[in-house]
Amino acid sequence: MAWILLSGFDDLVLVAALGAAWVRRRRSGAASPPPMDQVRAKPEKRIAILIPLWQEHEVIGRMVERNLAAIHYRSYDFFIGAYPNDPPTIDAVRDLEARFSNVHLALCPHSGPTSKADCLNWIYQRLGRFEEERTLRYDVLVTHDAEDVVHPDSLLLINHYADDYDMVQVPVLPLPTPWGELTHGVYCDEFAEYQTKDIPVRQMLGGFIPSNGVGTGYTRRALELLAQDSSNRIFEPASLTEDYENGLRLNLLGCRQIFVASTHWRRPPVATRGYFPRSAADAIRQRTRWVTGIALQSWERHGWRGGSRQIYWLWRDRKGLLGNLVTIAANLVFLWGACTWLVSQATGASWALTGLVPPLPRPAVEAALLLPLLHLGVRTVCAGRLYGWLFAAGVPLRTIWANWLNFAATVRALWSYTAAKLRSRPLEWLKTEHAYPDRAVLLSPRRKLGEILVECGAVSREQVQYALQSLSPNVRLGERLLGLGWLSEWQLYEALSRQDHVPLGQVRPQQIQRNACRALPARFAREWKILPFKIMSGSLFLAAAELPGEELRHRLGRFTRLEIRFQLVTATNFDELSRHALR
Repeated sequence: MAWILLSGFDDLVLVAALGAAWVRRRRSGAASPPPMDQVRAKPEKRIAILIPLWQEHEVIGRMVERNLAAIHYRSYDFFIGAYPNDPPTIDAVRDLEARFSNVHLALCPHSGPTSKADCLNWIYQRLGRFEEERTLRYDVLVTHDAEDVVHPDSLLLINHYADDYDMVQVPVLPLPTPWGELTHGVYCDEFAEYQTKDIPVRQMLGGFIPSNGVGTGYTRRALELLAQDSSNRIFEPASLTEDYENGLRLNLLGCRQIFVASTHWRRPPVATRGYFPRSAADAIRQRTRWVTGIALQSWERHGWRGGSRQIYWLWRDRKGLLGNLVTIAANLVFLWGACTWLVSQATGASWALTGLVPPLPRPAVEAALLLPLLHLGVRTVCAGRLYGWLFAAGVPLRTIWANWLNFAATVRALWSYTAAKLRSRPLEWLKTEHAYPDRAVLLSPRRKLGEILVECGAVSREQVQYALQSLSPNVRLGERLLGLGWLSEWQLYEALSRQDHVPLGQVRPQQIQRNACRALPARFAREWKILPFKIMSGSLFLAAAELPGEELRHRLGRFTRLEIRFQLVTATNFDELSRHALR
């Protein structure tokens, strides 16, 4: 009872603070986040995206291809880390490197897996060498994982806020899954609440902002301070949650942090999306790492320092060590009490709890019942805003399941941490498997080509309007703008790539594999204007100068069981490839 009241009032503090902030904004008419036109007007800093890999050859290709086509930013590069004893992943990254000029392999000098932090440190070292070779410098580094769906405007927001903040965190939200997937639904509920309520209040009350591990932008100043503070270890290799560790370390070093809270009622948020563990075993494995790193390792490494404000947030981050155990006990007592009460009502016997539980003040009992219900209501509202109210109806059931997952993870974390200390062994990095969402999940409302061209600065709105008004029959907008000389072929195809999230690149004739050309009937390839040019890792790569439609994707399944990967190329490049393939 005492713990339920203490934890319940603790959660009530956040709800009250969030409510008070909302009332103040309504009364003062405070501005929401800056409009995207203002964000896009900022000069682009050079950004490096760091992606650590271990046995991710099946997903990294699709991740990079999709994000290259979707991101509304120009001055960025991918630096992808791999281990020498993981040849399939190395081959997949080298293939991307050959196709896209802003993708670079960062090979670790030793076998893996080590830890995510160790891999990130070596990516940073390789990036430094790349800067020396090219005489350039990256202003901001952003961390991502192999399963991430990067929002098109994510880098624009990081670029905007990096002028004033050393660490910029973009929200991270799980992709929606069917109602029946309880485990993944737990992640949807928890992240919706955490990033709608907990982190904004934490920022408002002056607490440190933990990195989410992905969608985090660090300025070079911040990274250099981290390097100076810890013998050039920007990411702490011994920590199982190097992202949380960095958020705390940067705060202690006096760096400014911001969480870009961009969730709105009427439009999807700017957030990094992806799948989280969808089985109980994987979820417990991941949560064990979180409990170990955030609660136990952080307590061991940093204690309770940083002033009263930070101590409060450290308490909130660590209270799950006891809370996850007590909650299950409370659930069991409640279930047993409810069942025995029903039996007593049906049989007329005395209730089993009578005499076992000492008399308690009525206000305390009522508060112990109402506070968890309030917390459940807040979580339901947060989930409903982001995932819909039908999905939110499952929050009560998923909360019970979440309690069991957290209980199992906490017990496992305490056991493994204690065993490692007694045996003087390092803690094991508990890596979870990654999956990349399929095309159907990633599809969003198709934007108009003219809108994309204006947004990119390729043409003006007036030029688009003139071209539309003067279109001849069977002539498309892009062709008309090319004919007027207002647009280059590459600019047009960049916009087409963004329109349908198909990666754009240049394929050289020497990259064509003869066996790939024979993977599809020649007449079918000519009819649909596609050119098979490579088979790799169970995928058939097709070059096309036209955006592939759903009918083409469906018909391709009749000819091959290989996964189809499209590469958008310019019409000039496609003609060159066709001449070479037909020789």
